[in-house]
Amino acid sequence: MLDTVVLISGGGSNLKALLTAAEQPDSPFRVVAVAADNFCDGLCHAADHGVPSFVVSPKDHSGSRAAWGEALAAGIREYGVNASNGLVVSAGFMRILPPNFIAEFSPRLINTHPALLPNFPGAHAVRDALAAGATETGVTVHVIDEGVDTGPIIAQHAVPVLEGDSEEELHERIKTVERQLLVNVVKDIATGKQPLPPQP
Repeated sequence: MLDTVVLISGGGSNLKALLTAAEQPDSPFRVVAVAADNFCDGLCHAADHGVPSFVVSPKDHSGSRAAWGEALAAGIREYGVNASNGLVVSAGFMRILPPNFIAEFSPRLINTHPALLPNFPGAHAVRDALAAGATETGVTVHVIDEGVDTGPIIAQHAVPVLEGDSEEELHERIKTVERQLLVNVVKDIATGKQPLPPQP
C-alpha cells in the first residue's frame, strides 16, 4: 500500500479524484494526509473523506522559503511519508516548492501540468497554448525538480484544441483527462508498473 500525501491550493478536483480512487477495495494506494498553503475549499474534500489535513502558509515563516519548506516537510513526515517511501502529489498546488523540500522528497514528488511538456510550462499553460494557436495540448504528470515544470516526464495525454475554445472551456476538458491520468499514474507507481527515476 502506497501512502500518499496530496498538496493543494484551491478547489481540489484532482484531490477528490484521488480520494475517491483510494477508497476502492482494490486500490494500491491510500491518501494519508492533505496539505495546503492556505485555507482553501479543497480541504473540504479531505474532511468529507475522513482524511486529516494541515495548512502551512508561507506568510507564517517570515518570508523564508527554506523555513516554509522545512515546515511543510515536517508535516508530511508526521504521516510516515519520507524520501524512501510513500509519495507526495502536487495536485493544483500553486507555489514553487523550495530546493530543500525538493531535495528531500524528489523523485517521490510528482506534479500534474495542463500541457504537453516541454511545451507551455508555467502557471498559464492553457492561456499560452491558445495564444500560440496550438491545435493540440494536454496533460503531463512529471517528477518535480528544481526547475519550473522541467522534471522527468512520467505520462502524458493529448487533448485537442477546438475551434472557438475559450480558456475556461479548454481547461475544463483538460481537467477531465488530468484527473484520470493522475489516478492512473499513482496506481502504477504504487504497483511498481511505473518506476520512478533514481534520487539525484
